[in-house]
Amino acid sequence: MSFPNIPDVTPQICVDRYQVINLLLASIAFEELGLAHLINAEAEKLQSVLGPTPRVVVVPSFDQLITVNREVRKTLKTIIKKEMLLQFKLENILDITMPLVPVETAE
Repeated sequence: MSFPNIPDVTPQICVDRYQVINLLLASIAFEELGLAHLINAEAEKLQSVLGPTPRVVVVPSFDQLITVNREVRKTLKTIIKKEMLLQFKLENILDITMPLVPVETAE
């Protein structure tokens, strides 16, 4: 079996440092927005199980409540991990935005 032939593609992308930093910050913002939607969905899941709404006809059992709690906890734990990665990404962006200070040479 041989390797596929990939054509030589050289796209012309012209962005300066300022635009790159803005794009990276926007990517973090969009990921945070997605995580906020996930957190909201988990809150609505809990409200639908626990809250007194007319839609709830059957009262959930203790085992069902524990299962829902376990699933929400697992999802929130994953979201926290993603938040930590986004924090690292933001710190890296802040590092590249800092002006480079010339190191003085000792004579």
